[in-house]
Amino acid sequence: MVYRDYLLLYLLWIAYCVVHSALISTTVTNFLKRALGKKYRSYRLFFNTFSVSTLVPLLIYSHSARWNAELIFTWEGYMRIIQYCLIALAAILVATGARHYSMPQFLGIQQILRKQSGNAMTESGQFDSSGVLGVMRHPWYVAVFILLWTSDQNRTGIIINLILSAYLVIGTLLEERKLVLEFGDRYRQYQDKVSMFIPMKWLKAKVHRWRIAFPSREASYHEEERNFGRSHPPI
Repeated sequence: MVYRDYLLLYLLWIAYCVVHSALISTTVTNFLKRALGKKYRSYRLFFNTFSVSTLVPLLIYSHSARWNAELIFTWEGYMRIIQYCLIALAAILVATGARHYSMPQFLGIQQILRKQSGNAMTESGQFDSSGVLGVMRHPWYVAVFILLWTSDQNRTGIIINLILSAYLVIGTLLEERKLVLEFGDRYRQYQDKVSMFIPMKWLKAKVHRWRIAFPSREASYHEEERNFGRSHPPI
């Protein structure tokens, strides 16, 4: 295997991600909305069909025997427990996300049936911030990110996963631009309250509520001292 072969493989993945991202950019989608009019509601189905039809041969090529290099990282020993926990977390995120997302809407079928386009993946195509969507804004993308990295890795796999991880972030940012255009200040407020991937804002809010409900012993001691001083003024 020569350097040119690896370079070609990586360039193919980068090209796939660039084309995929370009097709969901606001520049392209706004142009297609004007050009296609009512027919634009079929665009998401076309986009998903195109994405899958180009992804399958790329996956087959990437997993062919020619790329079976020595593993650089393997999940062994106690790391297996971490691996299984991460996979379980990804499954939970997919399952809980599925309670709010609609697969027909995600695939683009619902838009055709209802004769209207929409960027949100809920069944109605409207904004939803309940359940797991109140913890992180994109649980399915987090699940994909976890699954990318919970398998044994060789050199080729690591480079491809880095490319796909960067693509997930860029693609999510492009998607969020469209959601802001569609839902305006409501989605901006949602962004302020809920983290994109890692639920730091949710955890911070939980810790803040916990501190209010269960003040520290030191704070309670000082409060008792102040109350005692008020009830027992100095003579």
